[in-house]
Amino acid sequence: MGLQRLLVAAVVLAVGLVAAQQQTLTVYSGRGQGLVEPLVRQFEAETGIKVNVRYGRDAEILAALQEEGSRSPADVFWANTAGALGAASERGLFIPLASSLTQRATAFVPASRQWVPLTVRLRVLAYNPARVKPEDLPKSILDLPKLTQYRGRIGWTPTYSSFQDMVAAMVVQFGEARTRQWLAEMKALEPKAYPSNPAMMEAIRAGEIDLGSTNHYYIQRFVRAGQQIGTYYFADGDAGNLALVTGAGILRTSRNVSTANRFLLWLLSPKAQQFFASEIIEYPVARGVVLSSSLLPLNQAVAKSPRVDFEKLPLETALRLLREAGLL
Repeated sequence: MGLQRLLVAAVVLAVGLVAAQQQTLTVYSGRGQGLVEPLVRQFEAETGIKVNVRYGRDAEILAALQEEGSRSPADVFWANTAGALGAASERGLFIPLASSLTQRATAFVPASRQWVPLTVRLRVLAYNPARVKPEDLPKSILDLPKLTQYRGRIGWTPTYSSFQDMVAAMVVQFGEARTRQWLAEMKALEPKAYPSNPAMMEAIRAGEIDLGSTNHYYIQRFVRAGQQIGTYYFADGDAGNLALVTGAGILRTSRNVSTANRFLLWLLSPKAQQFFASEIIEYPVARGVVLSSSLLPLNQAVAKSPRVDFEKLPLETALRLLREAGLL
């Protein structure tokens, strides 16, 4: 009987350890802490599940996952760009997701079904309306270097993942040689590089620069605060209007797949999707969410973007071109 009791106690202890483990989730996030931390903490409060988050740029997260290999503690990769999600999928880092999860998103679900979109952003050109007339701006981002009158007064963020995805889309749309030429032409305009988009928006507001390629929601936040920053869209289908998808997948290293699945389902819930739309001013991918009146309807925003296969964005090519240009 003594042995039986020990065996029963061992089984109970093992079940308890598994249950405790399933109540903890480790997320590697390419999304900024200031943007998504409130959502993570709300999920914890509602579910009782502890979420440990490692924040960093998408490229840093991918490098960490590569280095850690099967030893990685990560359950979920929550990426800032589709390019990083495509790279993770190509490297075999994700497991296939259940249709009950992928069906929650109304658009941009990848063919691999290995990650799920969570929000959509649009690349746009921010400008200072006191110094720039939108009718003087080009129809394509490819022609931005022709604005020689703005030498030294254009901003960009080469180290930011969304900018890198846009460069990858330019490779798809215009070719590698033309994109390399564009980077060289832009450098000749002596643009000012910023570590973040808010810093670049502040520079436009302060009159330090007049133009900058950014994501639409960074402008929206300054406008909401009463600042005068304009939003310019290039011609429909231009890479300068690239629709950028954020999303997440469950990693093969996950020891808590059911908990990870629950987390992704929660991020696609009406409550979380409304947070993205109202607080971050991004486009939701689930139904039943009220958009800010200052945003284009989603179908119009998507129509401005080039059609690209997000899982086949040549992110590595884009990074190589940026390194060759001395921008990374």
